[in-house]
Amino acid sequence: MAEVILENVTKSFGDVLALDNVSLSVPDGSFVVLLGPTGAGKTTTLRIISGLDKADSGNVLIDGQPLTSQTPAQRNVAMVFQQYSLYPHLSVRKNLEFPLKSPILNLSQIEIDAKVKEISEILQISHKLDNKATALSGGEMQRVSIGRALVRTPNIYLMDEPLSSLDAKLKADLRIELKNIQANLGQTLLYVTHDQIEAMTMATHIGVLYEGKLVQFGSPRDVYENPVSIYSANRLGQPRINILPADLFAGNIPPGAKSIGLRPEQIEQGKGEDASVNRVERLGDQTRLHLKFKEYELITVTDAHTPLQNGETVKIQVKKPFYFDANGARIVEGNK
Repeated sequence: MAEVILENVTKSFGDVLALDNVSLSVPDGSFVVLLGPTGAGKTTTLRIISGLDKADSGNVLIDGQPLTSQTPAQRNVAMVFQQYSLYPHLSVRKNLEFPLKSPILNLSQIEIDAKVKEISEILQISHKLDNKATALSGGEMQRVSIGRALVRTPNIYLMDEPLSSLDAKLKADLRIELKNIQANLGQTLLYVTHDQIEAMTMATHIGVLYEGKLVQFGSPRDVYENPVSIYSANRLGQPRINILPADLFAGNIPPGAKSIGLRPEQIEQGKGEDASVNRVERLGDQTRLHLKFKEYELITVTDAHTPLQNGETVKIQVKKPFYFDANGARIVEGNK
């Protein structure tokens, strides 16, 4: 286990500023998810921690020890890439065994076999152990790639969208398994994704990145309930938060407010002003209402068995909304 700290890390690739003075603390034993769109700086952060890329300035420390002079091998990190990183000429078993055969670990074959058996069963690939890597499906190859990291006990696991190539059911299963493995082992894990469901269900902490800057860091609940900006608010929540003109609803609007942000739970139904139902989207466990209110469209959720139909009218009012200024920054006074 280890605490990983980035201090004022900056990295450019030519004219592209990938990381802009990023400071981040990954607590010992935590599951930290970096969330953001393509180009936000997520993968670059992992590569700098692993030593695959070198920062232009700033420091990376593991348990207080600077890593500047250490090679990737000396840093004792395990990284899972979005692309499969397997030895194609080896069997699944040999691929999983490979990290365990390091002279540094000094493990017996019995210990190696036990670890390979444990991880292959968790990842549902035990029946493929004798297959060549080239004989696997894309999802199976990615599971083996994840397994090669999990068989080790490094300072930190670094995972770059490892579930992106898997089908929905297996992705859901592995989300649970990865979280359980991390929690049971107490290992530190830094995980990159643009999938907010992965972030909300697995993370102890979420770091929201935007154009190379860390704009918010906190628990999933805190980032969801207390976004610092419209950008952060848009990273989490299904359906996505509604961003509308600040004066659209009656009430006290804080000075400088240009936009109001409304999540489904901030829109009360049954009283207030009239909104027309444009579309009823039934999703089984919930129903989304696509509404039109004073020429603006918004989305909220309602009872899964609602009798509402297209064209009907529903009354709505807002409760404890978010307010944002002209630059998209949160005005906290608006929630008091």
